[in-house]
Formats: sequence, structure tokens, C-alpha cells
Amino acid sequence: MKLFIATLSTETNTFCTMPTAMSGFQEYFLRHGTATQEPPNLMTEALHVWREKAEALDWQVVESLTAIAEPAGPTTRACYDALSGEILSDLADCGGADIILLQLHGAMVSEHIEDCEGDILARVRAQCPDATVGVSLDLHSHLTDKMLEASDLIVHFREYPHDDASACATELFDLAQRTYAGEITPRMAFFDTRMVNLYLTKAGAMKEFVAEMAATQTNPGVLSVSLSHGFPWADVKDVGARMLVITDDHPDMAALLAEWLGRRFFDLREDVTTDYLPIRDALNKVGTRPGLCVLADMGDNSGGGAPGDATHVLEAMLARGLTNFASGLFWDPGVVRICQDAGVGSRLTVRLGGKTGVVSGNPIDLNVTVMGIETGLGQHLGTGLEPMGTVVWLRLKGEIDLLVNDLRVQVYHPEAFEQVGIRLAEKSVVVVKSLFHFYGPFSQISDHIFQVASPGGTQPAFQNIALTKRKLPYWPAVAQPFADPARDLDAPKSSRSTANSVQ
Repeated sequence: MKLFIATLSTETNTFCTMPTAMSGFQEYFLRHGTATQEPPNLMTEALHVWREKAEALDWQVVESLTAIAEPAGPTTRACYDALSGEILSDLADCGGADIILLQLHGAMVSEHIEDCEGDILARVRAQCPDATVGVSLDLHSHLTDKMLEASDLIVHFREYPHDDASACATELFDLAQRTYAGEITPRMAFFDTRMVNLYLTKAGAMKEFVAEMAATQTNPGVLSVSLSHGFPWADVKDVGARMLVITDDHPDMAALLAEWLGRRFFDLREDVTTDYLPIRDALNKVGTRPGLCVLADMGDNSGGGAPGDATHVLEAMLARGLTNFASGLFWDPGVVRICQDAGVGSRLTVRLGGKTGVVSGNPIDLNVTVMGIETGLGQHLGTGLEPMGTVVWLRLKGEIDLLVNDLRVQVYHPEAFEQVGIRLAEKSVVVVKSLFHFYGPFSQISDHIFQVASPGGTQPAFQNIALTKRKLPYWPAVAQPFADPARDLDAPKSSRSTANSVQ
């Protein structure tokens, strides 16, 4: 038995002016068949799981490319062709495989291909028509007909923040093994819920809905249930949340169940979405209760393709005269270089942020002391350790501490601050440039957390995003995108069977 595994992952914000090029993969994570020789991160956890399980069964494992880049604009043609070509070349060189498992993102867009994952899977299928092909996807994916037609199995992460990558990898492996052995015949179907938004799964109605999906998955004949949340800052025709169901040789059941769950999710639309505060309202919350207050600078989340150098929240806090707070991570390689040259202990005037474009706001001139410079640090996202690049700790008058780095990455964990020497327990406020991934670890140190609808490349104003390619109306841009809920059915899409027929 031969297993082929690979990873190609980046999330594309089509409104971002910074292209994703080979340098983005090189500085974040690029390995040519050796990723499982290193500790796992979020997008390599699956490879570790698959290798371990396969080797326990004495299977031959062929590990190909692992390429991960922080989200930005569309991937350049040359970069995409080189990376996807390497995977296909490795697959050809090893003579194909019985089972092919890929960890992809699901929201990768290149200059010339809107559905990169569908393209990769179609080329894999053409090259190995008889193989069992499975793919694990981030839940912020654009689930497409092409993906279903070219694969046997698709499993999404179900949690946001993503702390279930290993569990999903295990599920996919087990289903692929059973499929190849002829024990099951997967049939997939999805339903477009006509929703474009973000959904935090750790509390409230969304947590309950994830549990409802898990309960549904235990029904006879149901193999897997997952929800593609979609990635809202992508102007592609398949943007939006889609419910996916896999059954054992029951395509009609898959379609009906996908629609039933999808409409159930739509009915919960108001309950499963989060309220986001304008900057002014969020700052009014500061000091209203004892302990650390956490503010999420949602509009400048580099994990969604924002630059990471926006100054809107910092400028407002300084204008109010707030003190004793921490904020980061600011992506500003120029400031990092200046501080490296000056050295720890230096007192400088630096021009921070606001350099990438209009969405980043104004650069701010600050008198700072360089408190520390660290290279090679990481922060945990689940069990994986994500790189931080070179990190500089700057201190302003009033016990204001800022983290600046040269690698675009969002804040995942309090250790991003703590390990350089910033003691969050002594702060009144910490501002994290992140959407939701910070939530779990920071909720362990604060019960005073607010999502801030700040301006920037990932501002959560979903009704205003200029989605020109989506054909069907969607909520919240339209109050009722199903004109007649009783008759206006967006028919669920179903997939190929293991016999290569389209259901």
C-alpha cells in the first residue's frame, strides 16, 4: 500500500494589494518532502498524523511538498505553477499511489486560477484516476463543484479557532482507508447557505451547531458532516458558507441532509454571528471592570490578508491618553531593522506603521526605548508552533509596550508578549491584531474580550464587501437571499462516486 501526502496552503484576500510570491512561502514554511521531520504547525499536523498511522500499518509513505504562506493577495502565476507542479511531479516520479491525502487551505487564488484547490485535485485525479483521493481543508474555504468531482473525500476543520486539525486528519485517513478497502462508497453533497460572514465556534449558538453536526454524523449511513464557512474577503464566485455531507452510497440522503442542515444554519444566522464594536465603543469598555481587557484589532488581521501595519486603534488609544497597555504584532520590517542596528537599550524616534496603503491609516512618530530584540521565537496555535520572525519590544512613556516584527503573522497566544518580557497580568489592556484565533488562549487570562470592527484589510463589514463574482444573493447584503424559502431551492451539489461517475 502506498500513501502520497502533501500540503499547499495559503488564504487569498483578493482585495489585498500585496501579491503572494515564492518569498512568502520561503519565509513562513517551505519544505521539500521533509516537513514531518520537524515539529508540527497547524497545516502540517495532518502530515504527521497520516505518516504515523500509515507507518503503523507498514504502508509506504511518499511525502511531497509542504508550502505554507501567510495570507495576502493572489498568488503569482509563476509561484503557483512551480509549487503545484512540484506536487504533481513528485506524484508521477513515485509511480502514483493507492491513497492520496492532501492538506490544502481551500481559499487559495492565483493570478490565473480562481479555484486553486479544485485545479490541483483535478490534475491529481487525471494523473491517478483509480486512487482514493482525500483532502483536508481549513474551514475558511470556498467549496466548489470541481473539488467534489475530483476527490472522494473532503473534511473541513470544524472549530474556529482551529484546534481540531489532528482529529480531522485522523477522520480523513480512516475514511480513505475504508474507501480503498471497499468497505464504504462515499457520496458527497453540499448546500449553499447564502451566508457570508465569520463564525466563532467556541461559544453560544455556533458551538451548539457544531455539536449538532457531530450528532448528525452518528446517524446510520452518514460518514462525515462539516461546514465550509467560506472566506469573505475573496471576490470569487463560490464565496460563502456551504454545508457538506458525506454518506455511504446514499447520494440522495447526502443532498437532503446537506440542505436540511444548511437551512438550519441559515435560520440561526443572527445567533451564530458576533457583534463587533467600533473603535470608540470598544475603548469605552476599557476600565469598566477589573483585570485585563483584550481588544481584537479585527480590521488588521494578517491571517486574513491584511497588511498588519494599521495604526487606527493605536492612534485612537494615544489620542485618549490611555496608558499601561500592550499592542501587537505590528508588521514593520523597516522599524525592526532600525532597532536592530541601534541595539537594545537605545532611545529612538521611529515612524511606525501606516506604510502599506490607505487601509493602514497614518504612520505614527513615536519616541521609544528598545527593550528587547528576539529572533526564532514561536507562538502556539493549538499544538503547533507558528513562527514570529524577528520581534522587537518597544516601550513608550506611560508603560505602553508595542511588539513589532518582520514576519506578517497574527497574534495567537499570550506567549507572543510574555516570552519577550511583557507581563500582561500587569497591563490594563492588550490589543491583538487577530480575528478569532487568539480567543481560546486569551480567554484563559481574561473574561473581558471585545472584537473591534476596526478599519483595514479585514474590516468585518460583510454587507459592504464588493463581491462582484458571486451570482446568488447572500446575507447580510440581502436580508432574505432565498426569495421564497418554500420553493427557491439552491439544489445541493453532489460528487463523483468511487466509480468516477457524477451523482
